[in-house]
Amino acid sequence: MAEQDRGVPPERLEDMQLLKELEAIHRTRHETLLYGSDDALRTHTSRMSALEAEYVRRHPGRAASRSRTREGARARTCEET
Repeated sequence: MAEQDRGVPPERLEDMQLLKELEAIHRTRHETLLYGSDDALRTHTSRMSALEAEYVRRHPGRAASRSRTREGARARTCEET
């Protein structure tokens, strides 16, 4: 498929462009899941995965919020009960 159909390859995006692409694709995920065709969902999933993989590749040591870890989630669940 042509580049204009799939978007710029994630590895060619500058950091700010990559973040904007990630924000846009996450914003449209739910609607694509509920109302997109099977092909649209496959394309969306593939693009989202490629963008996320590139972000993680560039930022392997990114900080993780304690609340976004298993331990933090378990602590939060215990506090709520």
